[in-house]
Amino acid sequence: MRNRKVGIVGLGRIGKAIARRLSGFDVSLAYHGRTQQDDVAFTYYPTAVGLAEACDVLIVITPGGASTRHLINAEVLRALGPNGVLINVARGSVVDEQALIEALKSGTILSAGLDVYEDEPQVPQELIDLEHVVLLPHIASASVHTRNAMGKLAADNLIAWFQGKGPLTPVPETPYSGRVT
Repeated sequence: MRNRKVGIVGLGRIGKAIARRLSGFDVSLAYHGRTQQDDVAFTYYPTAVGLAEACDVLIVITPGGASTRHLINAEVLRALGPNGVLINVARGSVVDEQALIEALKSGTILSAGLDVYEDEPQVPQELIDLEHVVLLPHIASASVHTRNAMGKLAADNLIAWFQGKGPLTPVPETPYSGRVT
């Protein structure tokens, strides 16, 4: 990682945890997300293309859904460049998989690491056949410790909600106005 510039697409709770871990490697960190965050010291880029142009490693950890579908497309991959590495640990829908396959085959980017796929659980044979791609199943939360913590957090969120305190870990789409009706 020495002398690498790392861009994080999606600087939410998990994105920030990744950034904390990477800071120990003395890398340059920047990010792109829905909005600029005033409480972080990393450089903000208002577009995914701008972030990709500025970094060597692009880590995608943004939520899935219609607003992020194919956010990482051919234009972003071209901006990442021939020495660029794409890591997608978000959702398969966030990366245009066909554009990624073409970018890997043509040398538009150097490599990719994926644990999510556009048509899960199916992994395109074209990705499997490439030697400069690391493919894993989405196992980030598969430890007993993590699953227990996830269950406790879900229960704690429900308890807080029904006590009128609102969710402990809201997302922007959470329909909470400050009171339970």
